Amino acid sequence: MTENIILEVLAEQKDEVAGMKFSSWTRRMEEELFEFDSPLAQVVIGVRRSGKSTLCHKVLLQHQIRYAYANLDDDRFFDLKTPDLNTLLSCIYQLYGQDINYILLDEIQNVEGWHLFVNRLLRTGFHVFVTGSNAKLLSSEFSSHLTGRYNEIRLFPFSFAEYCSYLKTDTRGLTTKAKAAVKAAWAEYLVNGGFPELMHIRNKRAYVQGLIGTIIHKDIRQRFHLRNVEALQLIANHLINNNCQEINYDELTRLFGIGSPVTTKKYVNYLMQAFLILQIHKFSFKSRERLRDSKAYVIDTGLIANRTDSLVGQNAGWRLENIVYIELLRRAAPLYYDIYYYKPSSRSKEVDFVVCEQGRTIELVQVAYDIDSPKTLSRETNALVQASNILRCDNLTLITLSETRETLLSGHIIHIRSALEWLLQN
Repeated sequence: MTENIILEVLAEQKDEVAGMKFSSWTRRMEEELFEFDSPLAQVVIGVRRSGKSTLCHKVLLQHQIRYAYANLDDDRFFDLKTPDLNTLLSCIYQLYGQDINYILLDEIQNVEGWHLFVNRLLRTGFHVFVTGSNAKLLSSEFSSHLTGRYNEIRLFPFSFAEYCSYLKTDTRGLTTKAKAAVKAAWAEYLVNGGFPELMHIRNKRAYVQGLIGTIIHKDIRQRFHLRNVEALQLIANHLINNNCQEINYDELTRLFGIGSPVTTKKYVNYLMQAFLILQIHKFSFKSRERLRDSKAYVIDTGLIANRTDSLVGQNAGWRLENIVYIELLRRAAPLYYDIYYYKPSSRSKEVDFVVCEQGRTIELVQVAYDIDSPKTLSRETNALVQASNILRCDNLTLITLSETRETLLSGHIIHIRSALEWLLQN
């Protein structure tokens, strides 16, 4: 690419940053994970349109850091190649001055060989902030080039607390009106999820279809040179329709006429690398069982019903479970906790989430939308108690839409938590 084109694009992007007013932007809990004076690259990864670049701009601006900005997802940078990155750096010096030492590179994975460029910037003393929409951004191949010199921050669409903050919903009010507002926000969030842009779009189906299409074609097909895109789309829709369920690779292979389960596993892995689908492994001390058995969750509940030909039922229980899993991932990230599901055999009662710290079980979490039925309450609490006895964990939580309280079963205290209170807690 010519220097003039790169200069023109970067100048427009610089003007865009100059007009940003971060003071009104919603606070994200991931803001606390940045290391501003660190020699490590600050790498923010997550699904498209979850707010990665906005998050980076916000933390840099509010800390009054002067930084250069290059959005490599600009269509005019489509033909940008590895040799052009040096020209890009030259243009940055021309626009921002030779004393600039902070730089934000948006959607860096669009340029082959990006890791070599970032590594050079780090060696020359730059503080580098990077965003990307593909987990391959930090695959073993690339991370080996960065030699561990990165701080990974995973960003999801809005949590329910962030959703309420964005809408300026009073979540602490005790009046009937305030409580009703929270419940109304929850009803919307349960169906439409937390993609920031989706909240203000009337034709949500078109937005979601466009988002899924971009992920499949830009983040997967182009990157992995995939030919059978139709099979990938069918698998994606199937896993979204059957969120919170175990993945049966043999069944998927037969259902969509794919050559082998090995190919099917590759397709599912591509969806996970693009953050469209999230995976959770089965709790087991046997590595083979952990790798073999897993369940699929969707990155955001707004993708479940807002799709063409979506015939998925209105299963509020699975939607709540999906939301709880993503919230657990958010909270586990700064603590380096691992999360599994527990099902030692086909006959045993399942516990939705096992939270572990360095192999030690520290909490068992069960999710049930409605426990008004004594039979349902008994089923969910008995599952927690049975797992507690085997895993030797007494921190038992049942998340539901009922009121917060405690119950005692077989000598075990079970903390029944209101889902809304649990999601809104700091």
